[in-house]
Amino acid sequence: MTDLRIRPATAADLDTVLAFWKTSAEGTSISDDREGMARLVARDPEALLLAEQDGELTGTVIAGFDGWRCHLYRLAVHPDRRRQGIGSALLAAAEERFVRLGGRRGDAMVLTRNETAQHAWRAAGYAPEERWRRWVKPLTD
Repeated sequence: MTDLRIRPATAADLDTVLAFWKTSAEGTSISDDREGMARLVARDPEALLLAEQDGELTGTVIAGFDGWRCHLYRLAVHPDRRRQGIGSALLAAAEERFVRLGGRRGDAMVLTRNETAQHAWRAAGYAPEERWRRWVKPLTD
């Protein structure tokens, strides 16, 4: 992999990341807006990790740690750059962050219909936790 650089996002990256997710991420989230991302970066400046090659955004992952649990969201790699180790490098950086912060286990949000992502997560050593189901309640309209 030539010149792969992984770094935390800054407020200046947010519009680029939102545009990137429209072409590279599966599905949308209630938090996929500039305000939500700005709160994330302000609260935890190292949570949103970006992968870049030759100055171009090629991948993202959110590695959120609340002091107790390690959560992974928005692992996305540009469709033209998949299967080049970018996702693996992002996950390695996220896992290193978690260990540094005292985390013990990472969990990932993976859409049930996204079989490609499921294969990638399994290849990285993750497995579905069948005993649990995610329950959600929107807090705003």
